Amino acid sequence: MWREENDQLVRDFKFRDFVEAFGFLTQVAILAEKQNHHPHITNVYNQVTLALTTHDAGNVVTDKDRKLAAAIDELKLSA
Repeated sequence: MWREENDQLVRDFKFRDFVEAFGFLTQVAILAEKQNHHPHITNVYNQVTLALTTHDAGNVVTDKDRKLAAAIDELKLSA
């Protein structure tokens, strides 16, 4: 689940291996580019952490972040 901390929406994901994690990140990159809203990404082997905040709004969580988070959730559900 997404959690709100330090003016960001944050979620951790765990995959079977690095290739699966990287494939997920590729899909996230495509979504982010389409929405022109790019997350902070951390990837270590099979673990991915995404953090969303809207820089143009003063680095706070906005509907733009919630929209991208929902789209990312759809990716994870379909995996």
